[in-house]
Amino acid sequence: MAPHYFDIHTHLHFGAFKDDSREAVGRALDESIWMIQVGTQKDTSTQAVELAEKYTEGVYATVGLHPIHTGKSFHDKNEVEEKENGPASDGEVFEYEYYKKLALRPKVVGIGECGLDYFRLSEETKKKQYDAFEQQIALAQEVGKPLMLHIRNAYDDALAILKKNPGAKGNVHFFAGSWDVAKQFLDIGFTLSFTGVVTFTRDYDEVIKNAPLDMIMSETDSPYVAPVPHRGQRNESLYVPEVVKRIAEIRGEDLEKVKIALVQNVRRIFAIS
Repeated sequence: MAPHYFDIHTHLHFGAFKDDSREAVGRALDESIWMIQVGTQKDTSTQAVELAEKYTEGVYATVGLHPIHTGKSFHDKNEVEEKENGPASDGEVFEYEYYKKLALRPKVVGIGECGLDYFRLSEETKKKQYDAFEQQIALAQEVGKPLMLHIRNAYDDALAILKKNPGAKGNVHFFAGSWDVAKQFLDIGFTLSFTGVVTFTRDYDEVIKNAPLDMIMSETDSPYVAPVPHRGQRNESLYVPEVVKRIAEIRGEDLEKVKIALVQNVRRIFAIS
């Protein structure tokens, strides 16, 4: 059965769902919501694939190294349970062959989340982020799968890297830039996805209104940024219809038309039949 909605960026395999991951997936699937579980380093990438492989359809994965995990980073208990020398606190060097092996598994539809994150950047980690990003672009091109980009406070530098790799394609997750920045990504063939943030801020209305309908997608980024009316709660894929509803309202378009288009976009970009 075709999905009614698609959450293209969720983390139901994260620590926040350690007690009810399968239940959270089930709640979404029961409402015809399909989803992509997104990896952030070796452990969570493996877990994303393992979760996706438990289902014949409706649950897929991406594998990659998040830029914050290339250096010592803030420990997020929602991501992984704390452990000595754990992956959320120590820097990881991108292991190309490890990720390639994961990427070739049938349920893996993309590489990432990868990119650049300058929010808590130290100069010593900047080169590590660049190196990991460029290797993941190369991996995406080798295995023929799109990128799931994470870019924070670094749009100009990310665009410069992508423009040096003209074969690169994919999606900019949690897009939070201006319309001028959005146009630059759209011009090189990247789609943009939006989270529950659009239900409680007007900051991205211009981008959502102006972007071609066939170049945008919906996501939750769960367990983070739950949409209204669930704000302040743990987010999950079940709530992605609130994002789609708000996108339709901002664009002034029929909800059913937007629902159909956003699902078609995912299936086209991530080659999901």
